[in-house]
Amino acid sequence: MRWFLFIVFYILVDIYAFQAIKTITKNPWLHGVYVFVSLAVLAGLIYELSFLGSAKAIAPPKMYSFGIFLAVFAPKLLLVIFMFGEDIVRFFVAIFMKIGGSDQSFYMPSRRKFVSTIALGIAAIPFASLIYGMVQGKYNYKVLKYALEFDDLPDEFDGFTLTQISDVHSGSFDNHNKVLYAIDLINEQQSDVILFTGDLVNNVADEMNEWKQLFSTLKAPQGVFSVLGNHDYGDYVKWESASEKAENLERLKKLQKEMGWNLLLNENRYLERNGQKIALIGVENWGENGFKQAGDLNKACEGILETDFKILMSHDPSHWQSKVKQDPRHFHLTLSGHTHGMQFGIEIPGIIKWSPIKYRYKNWAGIYEEFGRYINVNRGFGFLGYPGRVGIWPEITVIQLKKRDNTV
Repeated sequence: MRWFLFIVFYILVDIYAFQAIKTITKNPWLHGVYVFVSLAVLAGLIYELSFLGSAKAIAPPKMYSFGIFLAVFAPKLLLVIFMFGEDIVRFFVAIFMKIGGSDQSFYMPSRRKFVSTIALGIAAIPFASLIYGMVQGKYNYKVLKYALEFDDLPDEFDGFTLTQISDVHSGSFDNHNKVLYAIDLINEQQSDVILFTGDLVNNVADEMNEWKQLFSTLKAPQGVFSVLGNHDYGDYVKWESASEKAENLERLKKLQKEMGWNLLLNENRYLERNGQKIALIGVENWGENGFKQAGDLNKACEGILETDFKILMSHDPSHWQSKVKQDPRHFHLTLSGHTHGMQFGIEIPGIIKWSPIKYRYKNWAGIYEEFGRYINVNRGFGFLGYPGRVGIWPEITVIQLKKRDNTV
């Protein structure tokens, strides 16, 4: 029963979109292929989500089933918009003809072939984009570099570089060589410190077993630091008991330690350079709209001086917007992730930066500044749900801290 309404909606959309195919060609073989593909995609999605839905890990086959469904169904929705628009025009033309007395009966004009051809051509764009996103886009890693200036940055940290990655979602990976390339790309930046801002796994710590050795090769002079994201707590699957869930989280924490990462659980560390220091603060996940709020900023700042230069790692950017940006302790730079940029959007530097996620999160990708404080929202290293990326590519962020020259 839970699938009934969805199946009915799917079939209605399918039938309506099929009108464009029928207008273009009368070939029964092509009609048969259309029907077969539609039914196969629907059956595959139902099978993966229903019969294989008990697994705790969100495995690649399940995501690919959803991705193929999205690639096939989204263009049909676009087709429906065109066909419905044409039907409205046809309806009013029929009324006009009836009133004008050109015919005694109410007759809807035939569909126009060129409208269906244009509609199919436009619908092919999201289809091709979503397929490309699954084949190539998800591993199309980009290194984005920024330089940020501060008045009160300690002199010895002028030129200090940090590399940020976020949202690994290791349970989604299916290509060892591509991930190895990205790890090498991170190390090639030769930053002073590497910072990971949460969501190492989709749901369970065991997802990281296959990738543990690879990610342990991340190295930086000041170390590798990390925080937890909302997916790291295992909140989105059913556990046999509370103790099993707690054990999973402990395994994830232990795993990061074994990789040589320094996991900050509402804690802080000082990074030192030639006798001067800056504060690195890491909070557990804190998010709005129903997300876990385990982050404790007060606890994380214990021992930190008001005059310290502060870098905060907080997975969800809504934390910065709600609690951090106007905090009197002045957090100079906050690093977040979480949004993935929705893995879909359009970005042309200096011209446009758009994704549907912008209507949910004010800070969703890149650098933002308010009240003299900065946040960088990393677009994510991995992917989740839809097994691909379109327009919003996986990101490795390199930020250079600069001392502002006030002598000019």
